[in-house]
Amino acid sequence: MSNRRKVLLGILAVPAAARQVKAAEPFPRPVNTLGSTDGSAIRGYDPVAYFASGGPQAGHREFALSHGGATWLFSSAGNRAAFEANPQRYLPAYNGFCAYGTSRGYLVKIEPEAWSIVDGRLYLNYSLGVRSTWLADPLRYIQTADMKWPQLSSADIRA
Repeated sequence: MSNRRKVLLGILAVPAAARQVKAAEPFPRPVNTLGSTDGSAIRGYDPVAYFASGGPQAGHREFALSHGGATWLFSSAGNRAAFEANPQRYLPAYNGFCAYGTSRGYLVKIEPEAWSIVDGRLYLNYSLGVRSTWLADPLRYIQTADMKWPQLSSADIRA
C-alpha cells in the first residue's frame, strides 16, 4: 500500500474526538504570517476549519484571537471557541510554515489550499505542486522536519 494511501486511510480511520497530537511547543520561532495582507497567521485562514469542515475556509476579523504572538482568524465564533479550548489540537505544524520546506531546512510561506492532516496534525505546504511531493512520503518528511525544526530560526525564513 502506498504511503499516500496509508496517510489518507489513517485520516479517515481516526475519529476527530480521539485524535492525539503532540503538545505544541512554546513559540520560539515566529508564527508564519508571510503572504498575509493583514499580518494574520496562515494567511487569514481558519485552522479549525481544516478539521471541522474538511478543508480551508477564510477567517474573519470579527472572530480574531491572539495566540502565540500572532493573530488567528476564524470563520465562526464556534471555531474560535474550539481553538481557545484546545489550541494544540488545531495549531498547524511548524508554526504554519511549509512542512516540506521545514524538512529541507528553511521556512517559507504557504498556500492555504495545499494542506493535509496526518495523524491528527495539520500540515501546510508552499503550493499544490509541493503538496504532491509531500504526499509521496509524508511520514519521512515529517520525521526530517521534526529533526530540523528546533534548529530553525528567523534567519531561515525565505520570502
